[in-house]
Amino acid sequence: MKIPSAGIEWDDGNREKCCKHGLSIADVEHVLVQQEVLIVPTDRTPGAEQRLIAIGRTAAGQYAFVVFTPRNREGETFIRPISAR
Repeated sequence: MKIPSAGIEWDDGNREKCCKHGLSIADVEHVLVQQEVLIVPTDRTPGAEQRLIAIGRTAAGQYAFVVFTPRNREGETFIRPISAR
């Protein structure tokens, strides 16, 4: 299932958190935009923000696990990665 979105939201905080486990920004983005990705809701949803897990493969074929939240802005949905491994 492909995640429908208008783009991916990055800032200094989530870039650092996602890259500290050995994945690059390109790896994380590839997992989030590919057709073959499994999306699973998390048990933990802090505040009102929904968190989901994407499990897929990087362009190099490595399995990756990405926690993200969808954010709506001006009628469009953007994906904000939270953590990746």
